[in-house]
Amino acid sequence: MSYSARVYRVMIASPSDVATEHELARKAVNEWNELHARTKQIILEHVEWKTHVAPQMGDRPQAIINKQLLKETDLLIGIFWTRIGTPTGQSISGTVEEIEKHIAAGKPAMLYFSKQPVILDSIDPEQYEQLKAFKNECSKKGLLNEYENLAQFKENLSRHIVQIVNSNEYFLKSKKEDDVSPFQEAIHTTDKNEMRPELTKEAEKLLIETAKDASGRILKIRTFDGLSIETNGINFVEQLNPRSEAIWEGALQELCDNGLIRDQGYKGEIFAITREGYELADLLNIKEH
Repeated sequence: MSYSARVYRVMIASPSDVATEHELARKAVNEWNELHARTKQIILEHVEWKTHVAPQMGDRPQAIINKQLLKETDLLIGIFWTRIGTPTGQSISGTVEEIEKHIAAGKPAMLYFSKQPVILDSIDPEQYEQLKAFKNECSKKGLLNEYENLAQFKENLSRHIVQIVNSNEYFLKSKKEDDVSPFQEAIHTTDKNEMRPELTKEAEKLLIETAKDASGRILKIRTFDGLSIETNGINFVEQLNPRSEAIWEGALQELCDNGLIRDQGYKGEIFAITREGYELADLLNIKEH
C-alpha cells in the first residue's frame, strides 16, 4: 500500500581507507528505511558523487560536487581512520570541504573516527598528521564518535541515525513546515475545491494515476524511440509523436511547479508524489465520482 513520505538526502563523506565503513553506513541508512520509513513517513536517501553527480566542465571538481550534490544534502556522515583525503584547491581534502560547507549551511553532520590498530609503515605520515589536526579542531566545535571495530561502528551509527532523526532541530523544523504547508493550510481553512490548483486535464490524469502507483513515482525516460512518461504501468506519451511529448511534458512540469510532485533523481528522470499531491488526487477522485 502506498504512503506519502518526506525524503531527506544522506551523504557519506570519507577518504579511501574506510571503504568498508562507507558500505556499512550505506546499509545502516537502508536498514533505517526498512524499520522506520512507513511509520515516520520519512525516507533517507543515500547519495554519493559516483552515482548522483553528472559530468560537468568549467569549475574545479569539488565545486561541481558541492553544487550538484552537497547543496541538496540534509544529513552528512563523515568517517575517518588514517587519511584526510585529497586536496581540493580550497581545502585540505574533499571530505573536509564537504563537512565544513555542510555545517556552515546549518545542517547536521555526524563524524566518526576509527581507533582500529594500523601498521605504521602502511600509512602516509603527512596524511595522518593532517587528520589528527583536523580531529583536534573538530573536537573543539562539537561531539565526535570513536569506534574500536567495525561492529561497534555499525551499532553506533544505526543508533545515532534514529536519535538524530527523532530529535535534531533540522528534522523537527522540516516536519513542522511540512505539516503546515501553504497548500495544506488552505485545504483545512477554506473550501477544498475552491483552493485546489488549476491544472490541465492531462496534469490531473497524470496525478491521479501517480497516486495509484505502488511507489508513488513517475518515470521520465528519453530513448532513441522517443519520450516516455510512465506511472502505474501506463505510458502516457504516444510514441514518436512530438505533440504528445509536448503535452505530457507540460503536464509533468505543472505538477512540479505546484509542488504536487518532486524531482527525486539527479537527471530529472524520477519524480515522487508529495503529500499535497496525494491530497489533491483524492479530491480529484471524489470530483470524478
